[in-house]
Amino acid sequence: MTKKQAPKKRTLASRVESKEYAASSGATTKRATTYKGAAKKAVPLLGKTPKQEDYINALASYDQVIVYGPAGTGKTYIAATKACNLYLTKSIDKIIITRPNVPAGPTLGLFKGTMEEKMDEWVKPVFEVLVKHLSLGAVETGIKLGNIEVIPFETMRGRSFEDAFIILDEAQNVTPHEMKMFLTRMGDNCTVVLNGDIQQSDIKGNSGLATATHLADKYNIPIAVIEFGVEDIVRSALCKQWIIAFMKEGV
Repeated sequence: MTKKQAPKKRTLASRVESKEYAASSGATTKRATTYKGAAKKAVPLLGKTPKQEDYINALASYDQVIVYGPAGTGKTYIAATKACNLYLTKSIDKIIITRPNVPAGPTLGLFKGTMEEKMDEWVKPVFEVLVKHLSLGAVETGIKLGNIEVIPFETMRGRSFEDAFIILDEAQNVTPHEMKMFLTRMGDNCTVVLNGDIQQSDIKGNSGLATATHLADKYNIPIAVIEFGVEDIVRSALCKQWIIAFMKEGV
């Protein structure tokens, strides 16, 4: 983990002094809705590898975290679980999920349905974690009330977010200019996770995820950067073997 200078603590004027203050004091955001059948307690979040522990600690200590590495290392699961815990304890008002609509291969064409229905397949990995921890009813109600938002990346310009946990999944597929637009949307009491695998970029040209990582280091921007390796793959033994094989072949 690349540690940066610790960010300044917020004052009580922004509702809570910090994420730790909110958790320890019972301070909450303005969201007061209780969902029938929703989980009542935070989900234990324990790392299976030392680097996963670094990731979990970074999410508790930094406003923005860049995390990248091979598939099966828990990048999305840990971020979504952390979002659920902050949502359950009402330390945030919203969970925001977005990702670039860049297919991994030949496209099937346009999806039918509402905006949410069109985005469903794109963000399903995150949604599955939310449903697991919050319940399907809580997630559906959160979407209806606007507390859980799925935002197409192409519509992010002009938005501004506060009291939210924002996950940009597959961040390797945004351009540097798109990354600039995204990172300047964030207001007070936000946790932002840029999650991706730079080795699996599906766009031509430079990856915005690689650019953000470089700029954070060059200008000493106070965020955390977590890089997973093959030793952190926990999905399955076969998943790990396949990734190692493809990496050795340069694929």
